[in-house]
Amino acid sequence: MPRPKSGAQSDCPLADLIDVIGGRWKVLSLWHLRDGTKRFTELKRLMPGVTQKMLTQQLRQLETDGLVRREIYPQVPPKVEYSLTPAGVELGGLLLTLSGWAKDHMPMLRAAGAEKATAER
Repeated sequence: MPRPKSGAQSDCPLADLIDVIGGRWKVLSLWHLRDGTKRFTELKRLMPGVTQKMLTQQLRQLETDGLVRREIYPQVPPKVEYSLTPAGVELGGLLLTLSGWAKDHMPMLRAAGAEKATAER
């Protein structure tokens, strides 16, 4: 998905937020970083299916957008850790609320989707 130019805004804050956190790997990265600082390999292990290139790209975008902090330690081999910024921590709390909503409503949403798929056959 193309990202808006730096500073670009729409008339809808929710649309702007989706531009920032849209995508499976960004949300999951934020979700896992709620539990504390993680190294790249830890995050990758927590997200089966993500490629190294995609995770790197998504984390860099979250860093650029001020939600994730990347700490590089000058050692061999290089050590890089990721953590949430204060804004990321706040967003993590909202993700916890969304997770609760999903837990409560996903059975109904799945049933509705299955019902629609059956009706379309």
